[in-house]
Amino acid sequence: MLTAMAAAIGMGGAGGAWVLLKLIALVSNLVWCGRLSTTAVDFALVKPSLWMVLAPALGGIVVGLMARFGSEKIRGHGIPEAIEAILIGGSRMSPKVAILKPLSSAIAIGTGGPFGAEGPIIMTGGALGSLFAQLFNLSAAERKTLLVAGAAAGMTGVFGTPIAAVLMAVELLLFEWKPRSFLPVTMAALVAAAVRPFMLGEGPLFHLAASPGPGWSELALCAAAGVVSGLQSSLLTKLLYMAEDTFGRLRLHWMWWPALGGLAVGLGGLAEPRALGVGYDVIGDLLAGHLALGEIGRLLVVKAAVWIVALSSGTSGGVLAPLLILGGALGGIEGHWLPGGAAWWALVGMAGMMGGTMRAPLTGALFAAELTGHFAALPALFAASAAAYGVTVLVMKRSILTEKIARRGLHLTREYSVDPFQMMRVRDVMAEDVETLPASMPVDEAIAFFAGATPRHKSYPLVDGQGRVVGMAPRAEIIRWLTEGAHDETTLGEAISDAGVLVGGPDEPIGALVEQMVERDVGRVPIVDPAGKLVGLVTRTDLLRVHARQRALETERAATQLLPLREKMAH
Repeated sequence: MLTAMAAAIGMGGAGGAWVLLKLIALVSNLVWCGRLSTTAVDFALVKPSLWMVLAPALGGIVVGLMARFGSEKIRGHGIPEAIEAILIGGSRMSPKVAILKPLSSAIAIGTGGPFGAEGPIIMTGGALGSLFAQLFNLSAAERKTLLVAGAAAGMTGVFGTPIAAVLMAVELLLFEWKPRSFLPVTMAALVAAAVRPFMLGEGPLFHLAASPGPGWSELALCAAAGVVSGLQSSLLTKLLYMAEDTFGRLRLHWMWWPALGGLAVGLGGLAEPRALGVGYDVIGDLLAGHLALGEIGRLLVVKAAVWIVALSSGTSGGVLAPLLILGGALGGIEGHWLPGGAAWWALVGMAGMMGGTMRAPLTGALFAAELTGHFAALPALFAASAAAYGVTVLVMKRSILTEKIARRGLHLTREYSVDPFQMMRVRDVMAEDVETLPASMPVDEAIAFFAGATPRHKSYPLVDGQGRVVGMAPRAEIIRWLTEGAHDETTLGEAISDAGVLVGGPDEPIGALVEQMVERDVGRVPIVDPAGKLVGLVTRTDLLRVHARQRALETERAATQLLPLREKMAH
């Protein structure tokens, strides 16, 4: 069912990508050329002037007003907002976001903002998927699947990279790898890939000349370039959040921050006009090796400066295209001294920058390969992406995406692991030496047992003469009987019904027992064999020890003594 729904969402995501790209081109032509057209604007042809400074600032004012009086969720680059909607918003997005996010992004980028279209289309496609899901009676997990399907379809629509879009969904948005989410997201991306040629043309978005083969020396150089990309990524991320903190200290409503960011963009445009706008033509020139060393250096400095200031001001725009430009520019500079040429190392820098900054090494490598159709370069690109990822993990606590979310009080981890509750059996954690009470014990004797000075447990398993569990004797219930006076010869077995008592089996997964304990709010569970005889007891404390044991496996180090080898050497 979800996969069938995702097919429709895939078409919607591709359509949303086409609309967004055309809106950006329309605004760009109106602002910079004074014409009604949806053809791409080459900012290299825009002459520096006072208007170059004013236009981005005016665009920032419009975006600020839309965020203040429309929806504050349109601020930022889209992916953290999508993650937040998934984790704490029940995967529900409003129609406002679906309309205002692409419109505000088109205004911000079209007036010169140094952003890409991918972040906004991920947010817009996700909103379309979420709105579609809300038309049906679905769970939050199912809505999440369709939201992410829309995001993957949108990314595929912009870049024509369906496999990388699915990997991005797994590494950044789904927080799981299950068939119920993987297959619908795959369907949406493939449908978007099939529809895209009719809207935006066929073939890879960018072209690259032949690259070196993945030999030992090339892979080592690519890994070294990845380390440099990781350091570049860490520096840019730190500068970005330093700039954001600076804006936060301003005694000015955040609605006006995008206008200040726009002024910085305009001033940067006077120094390097090609730093403005979405920059897909710049990516193409880097991959074609058409830029001289001085041009690349100037572009790297200006693009980094205006992107950091503009994005930290809270305007609307994506980070992926700027990251590709910045990583490609550094790689292009390296390529003037490394074998293979500037174009090849620009691609390596792009893969490293994306893999490290977004903490998505698989996506970074495959995205660069799909973007150019150069799959033979995949091992080298993966070496760069993985090396950059390793550097950013060691240098920074959080990524450019999760840092933003952490500042809102939500701390995330990207480490996928097996749930120890599903791996271990109840017999691995249960206590076998269990204190019990006989069902034949008189109630008055039980009251005296619990009311004495000796500390008692909150409850005890109640067993008959054959050792079978017939109920649980709770301390609170028995102490309450103290106020009711004598109970004659009534026994615990007669006073306590075994109806509904929760028991577990020694061979069932701990996770299954935990679910029942949470559902019935039970803290102590007797464990019985098939004949109903007591063999153990599981408490909440025992369950906490499971995670303590798992933690010990992760952190405690000890040398393993190879006894057979030592004995052989001794002889």
